[in-house]
Amino acid sequence: MNQATMKTSRRKKADVKFVISKVVTYLLLTALTVIALLPFVWMISSSLKSSIDVFSIPMRWIPESFRWENYVEIWQKVPLVKYFQNTVIVALVVTFMQIVTSSFAAYAFAKMQFKGRDVLFMCYIGTIAVPWQVYMVPQFIMMRSVGLYDTLWSLVALQSFSAFGVFLMRQFYLGIPNDLSEAARIDGLSEYGIWARIILPLAKPAIATLTIFTFVNTWNDYMGPMIYLTTDSVKTIQLGLRRFIQAYTAEYNLIMAASLCSLIPVTVVFLFLQRYFIEGIATTGMKG
Repeated sequence: MNQATMKTSRRKKADVKFVISKVVTYLLLTALTVIALLPFVWMISSSLKSSIDVFSIPMRWIPESFRWENYVEIWQKVPLVKYFQNTVIVALVVTFMQIVTSSFAAYAFAKMQFKGRDVLFMCYIGTIAVPWQVYMVPQFIMMRSVGLYDTLWSLVALQSFSAFGVFLMRQFYLGIPNDLSEAARIDGLSEYGIWARIILPLAKPAIATLTIFTFVNTWNDYMGPMIYLTTDSVKTIQLGLRRFIQAYTAEYNLIMAASLCSLIPVTVVFLFLQRYFIEGIATTGMKG
């Protein structure tokens, strides 16, 4: 067997091994995906059943009769519309504020030179390591003293600034060439103009990543609203679901329907920003 034939044989064997490894990898990922999706499939199935059929044995993944009226009843049992409205307001305002404050502070830490910049940044980022339970009581006293207790603005004021958001945006900014900022300064553009016209348009992946993290965390927040909100008219969807579960403990079909509705906004936001989110995760933190 000559050398060319041996090389061809080795190449074919390598190609076969590569194909086999790809097939095994995709099969494994498919199996893991199915396992991860099973609880959501069960939730959807249960939301379309009667209460007595949810835990029937043997379990039926496809209901014998679809009870679409479950999705009508949940809005009549408790004021879910008001809970959704409150949560949307808080989530949108907090997300917008975090994008503005984090991106602006990150620009100063990444693109501007001033004395003690790195030390100040490390001290600020160090606050991430402090558990929320440590300063939970002082925050509560502060919110009550300024008259924001039992209002949605208490949640907005406490969550509008994020050390994690500043860190995320700064790491992305470090990957943007400084030559762009220098050229803009030579052309007479101010620091505000550089931030708004040059840096922000290039930071769409990082902004999308921060948007998803902030919106999801704010939407799913339970401890904050439980501590600061007592009036039913200002409660968020997580507190509303808790009230719904307490009032209709045995109505698992309605509980699943209400829980599924609460997942829709988060899913929509993620699917809409998915492309930028993946790009942001892949590129953020590569420098600095």
